[in-house]
Amino acid sequence: MENPLEKQVLAATLAVEQQVDAELERLDKAAEDEDELEVLRRKRLESMKSAQRQRQEWLASGHGVYEELADESEFFAVSKKSRFFVCHFFRSSTPRCKIVDKHLALLAPRHLETRFSRIDAERSKFLVERLRVKVMPTICLAKDGKTVDYIAGFDDLGGTDEFSTEMMEWRIARAGVIEYSGDLLSPPLSGGTKAKLLGDRTKKTIRGGQDSDDSDDDD
Repeated sequence: MENPLEKQVLAATLAVEQQVDAELERLDKAAEDEDELEVLRRKRLESMKSAQRQRQEWLASGHGVYEELADESEFFAVSKKSRFFVCHFFRSSTPRCKIVDKHLALLAPRHLETRFSRIDAERSKFLVERLRVKVMPTICLAKDGKTVDYIAGFDDLGGTDEFSTEMMEWRIARAGVIEYSGDLLSPPLSGGTKAKLLGDRTKKTIRGGQDSDDSDDDD
């Protein structure tokens, strides 16, 4: 028969071994978790560095500000250089063009991924004809060098001069030329205004035009 003392010593030894094994397992697991955390930290840091490089490239390409294009050749150059491009065709004698200017100037620094510009329709006859710009103001929305949508007048913005910058942002996002985290099916309406929910429009190259029969309209 085993000595009771030997049984106690054996039991105590087994208990200690179990505790040691558990501690070793905990330390191994902690080391694995630490390695995983370090990998995640490195990936996160590289992602931040990449985002910063992209930000600098956008700023160097004229993103982040709302500026007027000098001529039609610059329009084509910008549309090829910037993946996302928003361009307002304006006429200085049309008051509502100034309303568009106000909102686009606010959106440009919010969306560095997109180039925001304006061009004088009176000095861009070739573009106006090619794109069939008939309503002032008209905003051309382009992606990868192709026009994907237009905002002609304010009908798509609630049919009022008092639409918000967020409403303009939502409408541009519907064309997929800015990054947008909101609900594209629900416009950020205010003051009881209503806007039309727009279906997909046929994509056209930058040399195409609107399928609109609207006449030039200062109102």
